[in-house]
Amino acid sequence: MHDLTQGSIPKHILRMAAPLAIGMIFQTLYYLVDLYFVAKLGDTALAGVSAAGIVQFIILALTQVLGVGTMVLIAHAAGRKDQPDANLVFNQSLVLALLAAAGTLAFGYLLGPTYIGTIAADAETTAAGVTYLFWFAPALALQFALVSMGSALRGTGITKPTMVVQVVSVLINAALAPVFIAGWGTGRPMGVAGAGLASTIAVAIGVLLLLRYFVRLEHFVRFERALFRPQFATWARMLRIGIPAGAEFALMFVSIGTIYWLVRDQGAAAQAGFGVGSRVMQAVFLPAMAIAFASAPIAAQNVAAGLPDRARETFSSAIVMGSALMASLTLLCQVRPDWLVHWFSSDAAVLAVAAQFLAIVSWNFVASGVVFTCSGMFQALGNTIPTVISSATRLGVWIVPAVWVTSRPGFQLRQLWYVGVGATTVHALFALWLLRREVVKRRDLALVPAPF
Repeated sequence: MHDLTQGSIPKHILRMAAPLAIGMIFQTLYYLVDLYFVAKLGDTALAGVSAAGIVQFIILALTQVLGVGTMVLIAHAAGRKDQPDANLVFNQSLVLALLAAAGTLAFGYLLGPTYIGTIAADAETTAAGVTYLFWFAPALALQFALVSMGSALRGTGITKPTMVVQVVSVLINAALAPVFIAGWGTGRPMGVAGAGLASTIAVAIGVLLLLRYFVRLEHFVRFERALFRPQFATWARMLRIGIPAGAEFALMFVSIGTIYWLVRDQGAAAQAGFGVGSRVMQAVFLPAMAIAFASAPIAAQNVAAGLPDRARETFSSAIVMGSALMASLTLLCQVRPDWLVHWFSSDAAVLAVAAQFLAIVSWNFVASGVVFTCSGMFQALGNTIPTVISSATRLGVWIVPAVWVTSRPGFQLRQLWYVGVGATTVHALFALWLLRREVVKRRDLALVPAPF
């Protein structure tokens, strides 16, 4: 365990954020590897895998519930130097991970074919999606164990082992994908089934590596069979924090889906351009998200230790670092947005939409960084409900003007992007207000309002 209640706050943030950023970058590459090789199998295979990939988004939201609840409670226990409670939370998190894994497998094998059939365009696409899902379902189920262990480590101030496991998993997946999908070296291509199998093997190896780390090197939290008996009170503590975090993730999905719906009449190039631009934007956000993710356990340990000055310093340091980083990325998107998107398409119309999207939405990068940091602070305080409130408010502020401008004669896509900039600015200001109000309410934690 790293004691985050002592030492330089900025150094703690940088030490934790760097592995987090690397891990998230490789996690993004993880999803792209399969798509790259599957795309060579044809449009039907690609469409089928993409349809099955929507299940993956649902699993990500559920892992967010487990991961945030685990991280916050263990960070609080670490701040109080309460090793027994941290150990209880860790083992109960593993129990929930096992139950979630079982539910994932049941859904994948029993209900997956029906689900894929309702969204796929034709029988061939359905067959490809079902085949991929059957081989990929174990990888989805194993994600819960990875998240449980990785979040426990983050709560204790450790991020490097999780990053190493993510990098190794991506490299294994990249090596196995052409072997199983295209039959390199074997002469027996498995197609989309090979894509799912490569991912399952890679994730399984990642789980084994992280298990080995816990058994050999981790001592603050460890596996204890006696603590595997379900403790419903502990589950309630975890879910009370985690469910709002998962709901916030779900609202992001609703927002993205709404944009696709709003621009459908602008043609395929508009939807594809938004898809490229939004993916680049998500990649650009990763360093700022890493800073916010690092600040959450640091602030949490200090909140639980009754050190309000260090909690406030964590917030201010994260805001300064995140804002400086996002401001520099804004400048890049203003100067050369075309350079950032030209890697992903050869269609000039698609690239024009993507470049315009980045140039406009980059004006809210700093505001987005503020939102990420506020979300981390709410996690540190153990109350994630305000994050859902602020996200829902942003969606409400955005959706009415967005529908209105897209229905007006002469509508242009840039108008929709500017509406998003305004909504994100409102989101950031409202999140700051909610955070200040939450801190005022928490006087029992010895936290004072300024400078939140």
